[in-house]
Amino acid sequence: MKVFSSIAVQPAVEALLPRFVAETGILPDFEWNTAPAFVKRLQAGETADLLILNRPATDTMIRDGRILPGSEVTLASSAAAIAVRAGAPHPDIATAEALKKTLLAARAISYTDPAAGGASGIHFAKVLERMGIAAEINAKNRFPPAGGLSGRFLPTGEVDLAVQQVPELKQVPGIEIVGPLPAPYGLVTVFVAAIERSSAKAVEARRLIDFLRTSAAAAVFRDKGLEPA
Repeated sequence: MKVFSSIAVQPAVEALLPRFVAETGILPDFEWNTAPAFVKRLQAGETADLLILNRPATDTMIRDGRILPGSEVTLASSAAAIAVRAGAPHPDIATAEALKKTLLAARAISYTDPAAGGASGIHFAKVLERMGIAAEINAKNRFPPAGGLSGRFLPTGEVDLAVQQVPELKQVPGIEIVGPLPAPYGLVTVFVAAIERSSAKAVEARRLIDFLRTSAAAAVFRDKGLEPA
């Protein structure tokens, strides 16, 4: 069973997979990337049995007729947040104005490249434009590689602040999450599982979806920074 899945749910799903395999004997073949990257591949002719994508990407696949009717299930959601190096003072990001001051005061920051298609990078670039500080912040921003983790630059001291979704920030040791982006700049991304219409493994895909919706799975999702549906 081939699965295309967003990297935001990777930590939770990988923690759950050994139990799923032990209980079912099904060994899913996962590929991890951003949802927009998978949409491009699917629209270019690739296929998978199960898709775990964000809501906009899933809606695109539904419009393209690629989703098996009745198979779509919301799994979890996550918020975009700001992190610092472990032990560093937590800056004030409680309000829009406080966030703006904190960003301008930072020596360097990291958020994901909007061109790579990640939801938090696209959103944060728009936040900077709305604040009117895009030029100043982008001049001191460091993009991680496509599909990478912005928090990786915090423990080394290369940046003072990192912006990404909570599950991705939590993958990086040696950092601390300050909190989510404040209103009106907050972002919550919803992740949806759906079976491809052409899949010959729909039964197996449905078993994985059902497993990821159990109470035991919900506890793991929460531990990894996601809010289960």
